[in-house]
Amino acid sequence: MKQYIYFIITVCFLVLWSSCRKDFEFSPSTGSLEFSRDTVYLDTVFTNIGSSTYNLKVYNKSDNDILIPSVKLATGNASQYRLSVDGMAGKTFENIELLANDSLFVFIETTLDINSTPNINGEFLHMDQIEFDSGGNLQKVELVTLIKDAVFIYPNRDNTTKVIDTLTLNIGGEQFITNLQGRELLPHELTLTNEKPYVIYGFAAVPSGQTLTVEAGARLHFHENSGIIVQSGASIKVNGTYSPDQETLDNEVIFEGDRLEPNFSERPGQWGTIWLLDGSFGNTFNYATIKNALVGILCDGNVNAFNGKLNIKNSQIYNSGSFGILGRNTSINGENVVLNNAGQSSLAATFGGKYNFTHCTIANYWQNSFRPLPALLVNNFVIDEDETATVADLDEANFNNCIIYGNDNPEFLLDEIEDDAVSFNFKFTNCLVRFEDRNNNFTGDNYNFENTALYEGVIFNKDPDFKDPSKNMLIIGDDSAANAKGNSSFASQVPDDILMVNRTASPDLGAYQHITFPDEEEN
Repeated sequence: MKQYIYFIITVCFLVLWSSCRKDFEFSPSTGSLEFSRDTVYLDTVFTNIGSSTYNLKVYNKSDNDILIPSVKLATGNASQYRLSVDGMAGKTFENIELLANDSLFVFIETTLDINSTPNINGEFLHMDQIEFDSGGNLQKVELVTLIKDAVFIYPNRDNTTKVIDTLTLNIGGEQFITNLQGRELLPHELTLTNEKPYVIYGFAAVPSGQTLTVEAGARLHFHENSGIIVQSGASIKVNGTYSPDQETLDNEVIFEGDRLEPNFSERPGQWGTIWLLDGSFGNTFNYATIKNALVGILCDGNVNAFNGKLNIKNSQIYNSGSFGILGRNTSINGENVVLNNAGQSSLAATFGGKYNFTHCTIANYWQNSFRPLPALLVNNFVIDEDETATVADLDEANFNNCIIYGNDNPEFLLDEIEDDAVSFNFKFTNCLVRFEDRNNNFTGDNYNFENTALYEGVIFNKDPDFKDPSKNMLIIGDDSAANAKGNSSFASQVPDDILMVNRTASPDLGAYQHITFPDEEEN
């Protein structure tokens, strides 16, 4: 009996509820939709590379539920844009319902072929419209995309098996089969100019006996898991020059990822590395910016190379997922180098070697995650997969008129495995460093800051007064503790700073002579 009563009550409730419910009634749209923007700019893309997905919000601010008869791209199925409306993908949509005082999202993306678009001064503008309704109720939202032409360097692919070629590399005169996708550069690809950007998929390898020359103003963009490998017997010469316009850096050579949207412009770890294999030689970088790589430059071997295996000057490396420069038992000379924002160390001089850096700014203000290592790491060993350490001579690690700083403390580490058979030679001369050992964790001769054979004219824990290290702006201001603290002998070896300002009369530490920041001028 109880079950019967419950059944009757439930049926009555449903009948009463349904009799009171008013079905949704949708009125035709009257052309009064509102939009989050009247033009959607899909940021610059390279030809045939898909864009990010952008959104447009459509509002019905009336008190009536409406029906939008049609939503479509003005050029219909021929359009190079793709839409998703209310969860449905396509280019034309009909009878889209939109409740009173509600909204819906339209998602937009594109992949464009530059050959089908008019050329405007070397750049290509593609436009279309999203049309809502028609006739007297027609409303439009503009779509605009700028396309850049580029030279593409791809790995070879077997059209039958679809297998992408992998590299066999010459390392120290021996051939090693790898699983790295890529290919060797062809003769006509060994000089990269500023005529068009280059987009590299996979690793582009410089063949043994050849030199890759990168001319001033060149732009190199790398896809994910891509980079440059300089094989044994090969070289890379990056010949950038000073750019008076520091916004556009027209004359510098820039290495970065292939995503051109603004939210990718400072994102670390988008591509692989520039890898100088053991046996490569005479590698030079001048006025280069290397950004957003996993490792900016990876330099292996040739510790006794004449004048150094890698000579890098007037260059910036930042937003590196792991290391800005990683040296492994190698020889590197740096002048006017600016390093910042690396997931581990901005400069890692490991497994011994020879390292000489003069008037360099070695900073690390990484904020993306926990950072396990300081801005500068120097050690004399490598640990293999069996956790066995192999030591090597640290012949020299000299830092002259440098700034070594960051948002952690300490910002340099001398990690030595003591062995009477190997040397561990280093010296800091006229440097501003961040190192405060509050818990007395760093002991031994390497941290005897009173020993002038190791530390001479070093300033500890004073403010470098960087302009904005979070934005990789490491020029120093009037209040910097580095001002006029440089050793004049080393300054004479590098007489101009990275901005071509002469420093010899009163040398500041680091890569920059100080300036007066605009807010300081107002005060």
